[in-house]
Amino acid sequence: MEKTEATTIEISESSRERKGKAPLLAAAVAHDRAASGYKRGVAIFDLILRISAATAALAATITMGTTEQTLPFFTQFFQFQASYDDLPTFTFFVIAMAIVTGYLVLSVPFSIVCIVRPVAAGPRLLLILCDTLTVTLATSAAGASAAIVYLAHNGNSDANWLAICQQFNDFCQRTSGAVVAAFVAAVLLIFLVVLSAVALKRR
Repeated sequence: MEKTEATTIEISESSRERKGKAPLLAAAVAHDRAASGYKRGVAIFDLILRISAATAALAATITMGTTEQTLPFFTQFFQFQASYDDLPTFTFFVIAMAIVTGYLVLSVPFSIVCIVRPVAAGPRLLLILCDTLTVTLATSAAGASAAIVYLAHNGNSDANWLAICQQFNDFCQRTSGAVVAAFVAAVLLIFLVVLSAVALKRR
């Protein structure tokens, strides 16, 4: 009789333990699903921002790379011409923004992987490292070119640099537009870095 009672008590205690663990497992599963849904939403937003940044960087590259203006004076044999490759800063701008555009296009598949597998930390960590480097490149190109555009618009009387935008109006407008597009791409890249950091933090 004593053995039977002991067996009965052990069975009842094990059933109680299982019943106590069931709500904990359900809560853990629900938490994992919520975190996965949150990270998937962040990854979708990341993809949208990445495509937008690639579009802005491509627009900046094409606009600057096709910028030139010729002013005829007296005869067609005597002309003044302004082109982006006359200035090393603008040449660096075109190369840098082309690299930024290429990287953003190549990073789109990794962003899609983050949507399919939102819990995976490897692709997200790779993106945040590369995005940080790309932000530096885009910001340096845009900042250096913005200084040249400012001088083209306003000149510098102390250095006897004349403003050329009164004559080369189209040239200045296109270079200014390219610089603005580059800054837009840089800002979007900063948002991408922040998003990746937030997604990695919520693990």
